[in-house]
Amino acid sequence: MTFDELGLSAPILKAIAAQGYSEPSPIQAKAVPAVLAGHDVMAAAQTGTGKTAGFTLPILERLSKGRRAGPNQARTLILTPTRELAAQVGESVALYGKHLNLSSTVVFGGVKINPQMMKLRRGVDILVATPGRLMDLHSQNAVKFEHLEVLVLDEADRMLDMGFIHDIKRIIGLLPRRRQNLMFSATFSDDIRGLAKGLVRNPIEISVSPRNAAAPSVEQWICPVDKKQKGPLLIKLIKDGGWDQALVFTKTKHGANKLTKQLDAAGITAAAIHGNKSQGARTRALADFKASEIRILVATDIAARGLDIEQLPQVVNFDLPNVSEDYVHRIGRTGRAGATGQAISLVSADEVDLLSDIERLTQKLLERREIDGFEPDQNLPETTLNKPVRRNKPRKALNRENSAGDNSRHNNKSSRSKNRSAYGHGPKPGSKLKSGGRNQTSKPGQRSEGASGKLDSRSGEAGRSDSRGNVAAKKPAGNSPYGSGGNRSSSGRNRPSGGNSNRSSGRT
Repeated sequence: MTFDELGLSAPILKAIAAQGYSEPSPIQAKAVPAVLAGHDVMAAAQTGTGKTAGFTLPILERLSKGRRAGPNQARTLILTPTRELAAQVGESVALYGKHLNLSSTVVFGGVKINPQMMKLRRGVDILVATPGRLMDLHSQNAVKFEHLEVLVLDEADRMLDMGFIHDIKRIIGLLPRRRQNLMFSATFSDDIRGLAKGLVRNPIEISVSPRNAAAPSVEQWICPVDKKQKGPLLIKLIKDGGWDQALVFTKTKHGANKLTKQLDAAGITAAAIHGNKSQGARTRALADFKASEIRILVATDIAARGLDIEQLPQVVNFDLPNVSEDYVHRIGRTGRAGATGQAISLVSADEVDLLSDIERLTQKLLERREIDGFEPDQNLPETTLNKPVRRNKPRKALNRENSAGDNSRHNNKSSRSKNRSAYGHGPKPGSKLKSGGRNQTSKPGQRSEGASGKLDSRSGEAGRSDSRGNVAAKKPAGNSPYGSGGNRSSSGRNRPSGGNSNRSSGRT
């Protein structure tokens, strides 16, 4: 099948051809005709499948045949969870609609609101927005929805994960009842279907990608290493391998900043991107990385979705993610469109449970490669794909007054207390109490960033889970609300990725 067969007009086909694409990806081949026919659509589309073009192309086609937007009105609203993804979608709209007489703009938090209000004054055919900033603009009468024709929820699972459900429901309540609804998500989890009940009408369901799978062209392996040696090992891998470009994921913002300084000190150009960085700094870092002006981009999971970087050769998990599904999203940055890539994870002994979760999710034991000179003092335990033996849940840490090591107090306890102690309540004398652990959970409604010039208070374009190291609640893989982050087809055919990877993300 070619794009000529999808019913798209000549100006759009011209824009597609200019990018070198001739054949649609599976998600595009199914979604474009359904959207053009006016159906509501629920599409399970993972990162790298070309889903952005899957809804952008038919929306442009439909809008090109209608009336222009009135003052402060939007004809199409595309909601995204992060600034970076909003910018990428905005680029896709501009790229494929450049030969059409349509207007579009992108709005998100972390930047001044007045320029965005000015752009909306004349009305826009397509508005790409994060939820929080959109609510702010609506509260100031900068945008209205009386003439809205299409609503798109992009990365719906991620928006639920980041606590946007209440904002989404408020936004839906502002929209006209008669509209076309498109929902794109990595999975059709129970949470997503619950949201869909009040949103879509008799939708066409599309699912084209296997869950929790990386592209076959991605070589995955791990390096067992002591935690303190991760930085020097990464430097060795970069230098010995002659890496020109790599995306490195850390668990926290502090960790990203620390690693960036280590790399710079070793003569390796690097930049960090995370929620504490201003939008300008994040945009510059992405632009410099895409232009190969820096070799290493160190990121928290804010960059796990939405970033479209062509032919990224290496992705490194400096820290394993707390949520196993995010591993697939991370490594989905490489091996796109049939290109080869490496996904390398530096794993210390205290991360064995996280490693085991990832391997059971992907149903693949990852190859282990020890690097000479970096053999770990603390051996990384072997893992299996079998369900692990249930461990005793960590007990609540006792204070000094109640410590089992205080014999005088302990001897005066009631018999009930003695019985509780006999069954393992409280630590043994001299034992260390573990705090935290991987069973910590972040609050479901927790927003990602504050409003003090970093990210707007409700948009939460980056989750705090990566910045504070909070762990998302573990769920069985089959019902996870997280995306599974698959990749575009490994076929060598040229297919639209939904954005221009050579342009700097964040420009509108």
